[in-house]
Amino acid sequence: MTPMIRPTVRVLAGAALGAVAARSAYRALVRRPPGLNGLPGEEAWGRTNHRGEPVTLLEGPAFVAGAAAAGLLAPGAGGRVRLAALLAGAGAGVLGGYDDLAGSAGSRGFKGHLGALARGEVTSGAVKILGIGATGLAAAAIAGSPAPSRAGRAFDTVLDGAIVAGSANLMNLFDLRPGRAIKVGLITGVPLALTSSGSAVVAAPLGAATALLPEDLGERAMLGDTGSNALGALLGLAATRLARGPRLAVLAGLAGLNAASEFVSFTKVIREIPALNWVDMLGRRPPEVPAAGAVPAQPGPVDAAAGTGADAGPLGDPAP
Repeated sequence: MTPMIRPTVRVLAGAALGAVAARSAYRALVRRPPGLNGLPGEEAWGRTNHRGEPVTLLEGPAFVAGAAAAGLLAPGAGGRVRLAALLAGAGAGVLGGYDDLAGSAGSRGFKGHLGALARGEVTSGAVKILGIGATGLAAAAIAGSPAPSRAGRAFDTVLDGAIVAGSANLMNLFDLRPGRAIKVGLITGVPLALTSSGSAVVAAPLGAATALLPEDLGERAMLGDTGSNALGALLGLAATRLARGPRLAVLAGLAGLNAASEFVSFTKVIREIPALNWVDMLGRRPPEVPAAGAVPAQPGPVDAAAGTGADAGPLGDPAP
C-alpha cells in the first residue's frame, strides 16, 4: 500500500464506522425513545413540521452517539485528538440537546440571548452559547498546538476554541430546511477529509451524517440543535488542525457569517442564487402549494425551530 493510499483508507474506514454506528443508534433510539420529565419519548422528541407531519429530533442524538463511538475507534488519530473530538462533539451535542428540549423562542441569536443575560435572564440559548465556548476552548487545549512558545500555544488555544464554537453555532443556523445542515457539512468537510491533519477528526462525523441524510431529506427526522451543533463543532475541530494562516481565514469567515445571520436570511440568499438553490433542493420533497383561498395552518407549541438567527421560524419550508 503506497503512502498516498493510506490516508484514503483511513478516511473510508472512519466514515464507514460512523455510518454504521449512527444508523444503529438511530434505530435503537426510534425503537425506544427516551422519555423526559414524565413525558413519553415520542412526545419529548417529537415535533410537527409545516406539512402538519410528525418529525423526530432523535436524529441528533443518533449522530452524536455514532460520531463519538466511531471517533474513538477510527484509525489515524492520536489519543489527545480523540479525546478532544469526544469533548467537542459530545459537549456541543449535550448543550444543543438542552436547548432542543428546554429552550423557548423568546430570545434569538447572539444579540437576543446575550441581551437577555445582561438583563439577568438566563436563557437556554445563553447557556448553550457559553457552554459551547467553554467546551471548544477545552477541546482546543486538549488537542494541543505545535507552537514552540507558551504564548504561541495560548494564542492557538484561543483561536482554535473560537473556531470550534463559531462552527458549532453556524451549522445550527443551516438546520432550518431538510438536509441543508448535512449538505453544508459534507461540502465543507470533504476538503478537510483530504488533508492529512484533519482527516482523522472529520471522517467519522461525515460518515454518521451521510447515513442519516435520508431520514432528514425524507422529513422523518432532523438534527436539531443536538446534531447540528455537534456536527459543526467537529468540523471546526478538524479545521484547527490546519496551519495558522488558514485557521485565521477560517475564523474570519465564521465570524462574518455568524454576524451576518443576525440581519440576513440565509434561506432567502440560498433561494435567490440558482446554484445554491439547486443544491439545497436536491433530494428534497417539493413544497406544497396551498389551494386557492386556503388559510395556512398556524404553528403549534411544538413547531418552534431550533434556529437562532434571522432564519429562525417554523420547521421546514414555509408554504409559498
